[in-house]
Amino acid sequence: MNKKVLPTITLGDYQISRLIIGHNPFKGNSHFSEAMDRDMREYFTQERMIETLFECERQGLTVMQSRGDQEIMAMVDEYRQRGGKLHWICQTATEWDDIPDNIHTIARHRPIAIYHHGSHTDSLYKEGRLEVVRDYLKLVRDLGLLVGVGTHMPEIIEHIEEHNWDVDFYMACLYNLSKVERTSMLVSGERTEEPFDDADREIMCDTIRKTSKTCLAFKILAASRKATTPAAVREAFEFAFRHIKPTDAVVVGMFPKYKNQIEENARIVREVVG
Repeated sequence: MNKKVLPTITLGDYQISRLIIGHNPFKGNSHFSEAMDRDMREYFTQERMIETLFECERQGLTVMQSRGDQEIMAMVDEYRQRGGKLHWICQTATEWDDIPDNIHTIARHRPIAIYHHGSHTDSLYKEGRLEVVRDYLKLVRDLGLLVGVGTHMPEIIEHIEEHNWDVDFYMACLYNLSKVERTSMLVSGERTEEPFDDADREIMCDTIRKTSKTCLAFKILAASRKATTPAAVREAFEFAFRHIKPTDAVVVGMFPKYKNQIEENARIVREVVG
């Protein structure tokens, strides 16, 4: 396979590309419209998911990020059986009634890291029950994996930093979707109107820069809202890399049905960062 090269950072004992493919398109969760959800679900058979991951390898990505549900775990197993080499950063699946069992199950499929689902983190924080997350993270550490927390709320990262939790990285959304009451569509099965306020980007990026921990910034394209033109896409990448740390990376969902978004995004990252 003729591979290209992308800039990298260190996460634990791993060198990972600063561009990571995200999982939402694989699950038909566009955060944009029901029509796009359907289009993604119809396109992403297991075979096309695997083809997409191999294209990521060709374009220099070394990491995928996805949720730890049965469909994705089966896909990851098949991808690896075919020789797939991407490292896997996995999110807990909140609809799995027993989260510790979910973590144990994910671990058997050999990710390099497990992080706690951001929407669930936010809900527990609002309920005053964030310590539940800390218990889950201790289990991940005990299993010998890198430990992360996902969130859309800067104050959660600030709380964890203040209380010196044992974490390796944050999955940090540039948009605070949890300003409204919401549950992930993949958990509830229902779409919620979500606020994409550009003012949130500065606030989260300020929090990202204040922590020495690695941050994986996601929704840098505002779930396609900043992908209307090639210039808009490039501006969104430029904004993200200007405002996060050199030790951070971005996670971007990619939908190659109509054009090779993987190649385009990788080229932009090489140009902007390289």
